[in-house]
Amino acid sequence: MNRLGRKDNETLIEMSLATDGEDSNGPLCETISNTESELRSNSEINKRHQSKDSVFFRDGVRRIDFVLSYLDDPNKEEEKKVERRREFEKNLQKAGLELETEDKKESEDGKTYFVKIHAPWEVLITYAEVLNIKAPIKENDIPPTVENPLDCMLEPFRLPEKVMHPEPDYFTAPFSKSRQELYLIDNESTFFSASRRNRIVYYILTRCPYGTEEGKKKFGIKRLLSNGTYTAAYPLHDCQYWKKSNDPNCDNERYTLYMEWARFLRFYKEQPLDLIRKYYGEKIGIYFAWLGFYTEMLFFAALVGLICFLYGLFTMDENMSSTEICAPAIGGEIIMCPLCDEKCEYWKLNTTCESSKYSHLFDNVATLFFAIFMGIWVTLFLEFWKRRQARLKYEWDLVDFEEEQQQLQLRPEYEAKCTHRKKNPVTQELEMVVKKKTLHENGKLFLCYIGIIFGISLIIASMIAVIVYRLAVYAAFASIMENTQTLQPISGLLTPQLATSVTASCLNFVIIMILNFLYEKIAVWITDMEIPRTHLEYENRLTMKMFLFQFVNYYSSCFYVAFFKGKFVGYPGTYTYMFSRWRNEECDPAGCLIELTTQLTIVMAGKQIWGNIQEAIVPWIWNWWGRRKARCNPENLYSRWEQDHDLQSFGALGLFYEYLEMVIQFGFITLFVASFPLAPLLALMNNILEIRVDSWKLTTQFRRPVAAKAHSIGVWQEILNGMAILSVVTNAFIVAFTSDMIPRLVYYYAYSTNEDSPMSGYINNSLSVFQVSDFLEGKRPENNPENFLTCRYRDYRYPPGHEKKYLHTMQFWHILAAKMAFIIIMEHIVFIVKFFVAWMIPDVPAEVKARIKREKFLTQKILHEYELNKLKQKLCECKTYENMEKEVIATEGKVELSQAM
Repeated sequence: MNRLGRKDNETLIEMSLATDGEDSNGPLCETISNTESELRSNSEINKRHQSKDSVFFRDGVRRIDFVLSYLDDPNKEEEKKVERRREFEKNLQKAGLELETEDKKESEDGKTYFVKIHAPWEVLITYAEVLNIKAPIKENDIPPTVENPLDCMLEPFRLPEKVMHPEPDYFTAPFSKSRQELYLIDNESTFFSASRRNRIVYYILTRCPYGTEEGKKKFGIKRLLSNGTYTAAYPLHDCQYWKKSNDPNCDNERYTLYMEWARFLRFYKEQPLDLIRKYYGEKIGIYFAWLGFYTEMLFFAALVGLICFLYGLFTMDENMSSTEICAPAIGGEIIMCPLCDEKCEYWKLNTTCESSKYSHLFDNVATLFFAIFMGIWVTLFLEFWKRRQARLKYEWDLVDFEEEQQQLQLRPEYEAKCTHRKKNPVTQELEMVVKKKTLHENGKLFLCYIGIIFGISLIIASMIAVIVYRLAVYAAFASIMENTQTLQPISGLLTPQLATSVTASCLNFVIIMILNFLYEKIAVWITDMEIPRTHLEYENRLTMKMFLFQFVNYYSSCFYVAFFKGKFVGYPGTYTYMFSRWRNEECDPAGCLIELTTQLTIVMAGKQIWGNIQEAIVPWIWNWWGRRKARCNPENLYSRWEQDHDLQSFGALGLFYEYLEMVIQFGFITLFVASFPLAPLLALMNNILEIRVDSWKLTTQFRRPVAAKAHSIGVWQEILNGMAILSVVTNAFIVAFTSDMIPRLVYYYAYSTNEDSPMSGYINNSLSVFQVSDFLEGKRPENNPENFLTCRYRDYRYPPGHEKKYLHTMQFWHILAAKMAFIIIMEHIVFIVKFFVAWMIPDVPAEVKARIKREKFLTQKILHEYELNKLKQKLCECKTYENMEKEVIATEGKVELSQAM
């Protein structure tokens, strides 16, 4: 029996295209509508007698699939909001949904109305067919893979089987109303999981009309939330997270997730991905699967990075360069030129003794090995993730999802703009499409992209402003610290370079946070203006814009230190100046690599700490503040929908920011890893915490997100591939131009004169001589108490008195040629290995390919047998025996052909 009172294949979309004046004769909902005029003050069942864990209507039978809330807040707009709600809920009832309203008198604050929504069986099966939801038809009888004998070693990290695999494995097929008996329907109330039910209801809510305003048809819960008609729309958690529900029919999945997954003490356990997928949907499940796999792969990178760091630590005392710098007879006798004009003084090279030792921790032979290793590690990570993702697609019935995503999940905003029909070249059917953009609309899009260029320019301008700040305050810090007696006890720790770098980093961090907030709004606005067709297109376009902004925002300072700082300084007497005023910044006396390491550590660690504070502490504080009054009330008055209402909203972009945070971190550990081998270790420790923080906040601090499907991590895969290729180039340039490895190798093989100790004399060889009398007026240091005649600086130039005075020596050009040759050789070696590894590792495991083919064959066979049995039944009842016999023979032929294939 059709409970909806309309055609079997009619959906809400078709209903919404009916004329507005048409009178509906469909069945009325069994519950009251959500309008003030129809609210009953004398409820049949007092709220005090309801369990606070109840996820059912007052009758205790119909499950609450979704909840809408709104406030009783009289104002000028209230009458319009009442009319919108009345029309919206009337159309929801026409679509077959059942509503039940909780009066504001029964709410904890006395102001909030709650509209509970239930989707009956007919609605569920209608939209299950529309959304092409797959349903079980037979239990999977394919033998499981042979277990690895070494799996017993991983037993301490395993979770119970019931937690890891909460449901049996089935063969599935897209649901069809016309052949319900084909599916394994034991109980209509539990056949569709809660996540699938809320996904269906949300699909209806986003497309339900609520009237016409300003000559345009308005529809969708998103608009009603944005204009304040409703204050919230969310599905319910199934129970409290800290204890099980009293309802024997409740699966207590939230409690299980909290106990087995969302607590930090379970950090060493595997993640229950199947349960996450069942409770939150495939999209969130894919994210945690990727995050977990990324963290596992980071273990190997962190281990190798730690070994490289320990190599630098154990060989620190054997480093000839730092030994000569620290030696009083060498470093103590070398007088260096001032680091700024006028205010700075001459200084001795051995004052950088400690920093030169620390520089060896990261600037050694192991750095080259680690840079090459990380280039190969990135490829292995991406290729093995493709295989893991392919396995998940098979296990979660997402093999054919890409086509469904494009065809079925049209955005309501796009559908609202569809005014023309166009023939689909594939299906040859007419489809509603958006008309071609007018000149006015093209002009708005042009302004949008001008806004993108302006935003990136603003980031570059802010970076230049920070550089100017560093140049302007360095001399001031140098003067203040040298002339202030109170700073003398810490002068060895707080140097002018360190003070400038720390304050500039703090300023840069504040600018990054401000620009992040600004660019988020710009990127969303521009993407909305483009009117993408599907949710997938919308997310991909928004992702590319946001990542472009974040890439420039976070990495610009690191690119400056790695590739520009200290590269265009000039030499004493002929320094280069920015805007003809500020002298270009030189590297730290220990070199630029140690400063890049410092910058990378501060930005990376600061971002991770700030991110965890935002993700965990801020939602907890807001929830604590929102629940402070409810704690004073009896427990049985605080209902399930009110508890979830007081939680934070995860939002449509909640998962987007989680991916963005991890991809930015991925850039830090790949693009600049040659300067900081411990970066993967920091990322590993952060990600172990990140998994539990994300799971904890999702399970305890946020409302239950609407379930959504996804077959991959989307456009993030392409972004990771691009960063993997770019990382090879950046690390090659860091080793060649930022570290001192190439100059040392050139000296070792071409310019060393001591066979017993080839690296002795390198420091003296790498410093050029400048005659103090050649300083220009206004640039000469104000103080020269010891009357130094010459000073040294880092470069390869001819000394005073030479016919090529202060020009680059031949050794400079040898080193430059060696650097360029090294970049070309390293890039080609790493790229060849990367592409060979990618070619060797198939994206889909052979076992998964075989299982997919096997399941498709068996599913097709089951469907053919089902149709064959139906035809045989008709044959017995039908009088036209010959015609039906031909039909049976044709169907049997199809089965034989399928078996042969």
